[in-house]
Amino acid sequence: MRLRRAFSSLQSDEGRLSMTRALIFPGQGSQAVGMGKALAEAHPAARDVFAEVDAALSQNLSRIMFEGPVEELTLTANAQPALMAASLAVLRVLEAERGLDLSRDIASVAGHSLGEYSALAAAGTFSVADAAKLLRIRGEAMQRAVAPGEGAMAALIGAELEAAREIAAEAAEEAAGGGVCDVANDNGAGQVVLSGHKAAVERAVSIAQGRGIKRSVLLNVSAPFHCSLMGPAADAMREALGAVRVAAPIIPVYANVRAAPVTDPEAIRAALVEQVTGTVRWRECVAAMAGAGVDTFYELGSGKVLTGLVKRIVPGAAASPVGTPDDVAALPTL
Repeated sequence: MRLRRAFSSLQSDEGRLSMTRALIFPGQGSQAVGMGKALAEAHPAARDVFAEVDAALSQNLSRIMFEGPVEELTLTANAQPALMAASLAVLRVLEAERGLDLSRDIASVAGHSLGEYSALAAAGTFSVADAAKLLRIRGEAMQRAVAPGEGAMAALIGAELEAAREIAAEAAEEAAGGGVCDVANDNGAGQVVLSGHKAAVERAVSIAQGRGIKRSVLLNVSAPFHCSLMGPAADAMREALGAVRVAAPIIPVYANVRAAPVTDPEAIRAALVEQVTGTVRWRECVAAMAGAGVDTFYELGSGKVLTGLVKRIVPGAAASPVGTPDDVAALPTL
């Protein structure tokens, strides 16, 4: 009932409060066995989304989401469309049962890495089915781009972007035989992720430790995402995106690689291709949305990683995860 009052309040002619809200969508790493299950049991609109994704992929992906095994869900080719499905299921519940109208009630959307596809599907750029197919292609292409054991990623905790860039450049030069070491994610709040050849990334961790960086750790990932080694995956996405309908979004979608809204369909295609090898500029995306007047962020889907980042990037901003029936029920009246 509280949620119904919250969204009904957005129907005023002035709409002043509505334009302070943004929806954000999580990326890989937020998946967990059981995600979406309670929502599907409670809400037909959520079940419809999972059924649509299962049909699009000719796979019972929802069973893997609800029951596991975790090893199968964690596979990049499964995790990416699964996370999108979980996010869009929440959105459809809010639209179907709580009266949310995206174009009226929400100022902008953004997603972290694969979450950008979720944001675009939410804004009407892709159908849910097309988003699922694209993310399956993206996940498989990213996994194939680099042979197992050749790449790595590392998080530098307590590092600002410029310092991380310097460490990455030095590591690439000093690594045995040279190599790639790029900034993959600028997550904000002193969290920067590097990606590239294993030797170069390991060298970066060593350099960071010597520079007084609070903490630097190798990540347990299956491939070095968002670096130049992902070139073959970018080529695959260029072809795949050229074969699907891309509509102009109904509200601004902040692109990872631009940290600004992209509305033209061809520009959206280009930004998504560039995103495969480019830096996820999440800190700048959140700051730009806040600069445009957003002060309340709802993270739709699995987990609450982005919620924590938002609160550190924009002190004073309100941020809440919405992924379960309890989350939906607890969404406060504004």
